[in-house]
Amino acid sequence: MRAVFHYAVSPGMAARLRAAAPDWLAVDTCPESDDRRLLDLLAGADFLLHVLKPATAAVIDAAPNLKLIQKIGVGVNTIDLDRAQARGIPVCNMPGSNSRAVAEASLMLMLAALRRARAFDSATRAGRGWALDAADFDRVGEIGGRTVGLVGYGAVARLLTPVLAALGGRVLYTATARKADAAAEWRDLDALLAESDVVSLHLPLTRATAGMLDAAAFARMKPGAVLVNTARGGLVDEAALIAALDDGRLLAAGLDVFAAEPLAADNPLLRRDDVVMMPHVAWLTPETMDRSLAIAFENCRRVRDGEPPVHRVA
Repeated sequence: MRAVFHYAVSPGMAARLRAAAPDWLAVDTCPESDDRRLLDLLAGADFLLHVLKPATAAVIDAAPNLKLIQKIGVGVNTIDLDRAQARGIPVCNMPGSNSRAVAEASLMLMLAALRRARAFDSATRAGRGWALDAADFDRVGEIGGRTVGLVGYGAVARLLTPVLAALGGRVLYTATARKADAAAEWRDLDALLAESDVVSLHLPLTRATAGMLDAAAFARMKPGAVLVNTARGGLVDEAALIAALDDGRLLAAGLDVFAAEPLAADNPLLRRDDVVMMPHVAWLTPETMDRSLAIAFENCRRVRDGEPPVHRVA
């Protein structure tokens, strides 16, 4: 049987794939940029190991023998679930597999935004690091003594909460329902936005959450707050975000995800030194990949053997 791993692989990742794959499964790799190779490989594929580039109806229909679409990660908004369901192809994700990596990246972006890491790095490399504007003193800060609001309280937020508290932060959270075992204080979204010095997004992109951080939401935020998004770009109205940065409502932002990926060369976010950015790689570590491949290949085995796969979402 054959699987297609739809992502560019490094030598280290290729070695991990070889080590993890069972002997009954051949795994072909395909960079997301190579559409022709993808269609060729899908013609004989039993399993699609999907990462980020959309698995559209056309992609799914290019695989007549497809038996499973396995998301490497959590969010399935990049998979045409209706088409998969019409074909009778199970779609699974892997909650928790990348939580530690995303939690650490979220913390990194909070710190980088609060300490103006992007601006200071550029200034230092350009020889201007010891001639900074005195006003930069007014645009930096620490997590200690600040309130951090976590929007969504799944695995990533649960890992972040004790770390933020250990650094001296006060942690709030909001979610679809209160969590009896939460180590943070509950607030509804409006109250959380109004109280938080840092707002960090940790929830899926759905019809209900699309564009939830819009102009009205930014207007409710505490002046001088920081926004961090390692969840999904579509949660944020980027034009409203830029306006909030321009008018000083927001001090800075740390972003791993964007409304359209990859970012267009003319995206105004690229020109800002108050925004720290990553190219949707908060999840990407060797440790995450090891955990992910173990789940993916177990689900391939289950489907092969007629057993129900774990973490089925459609």
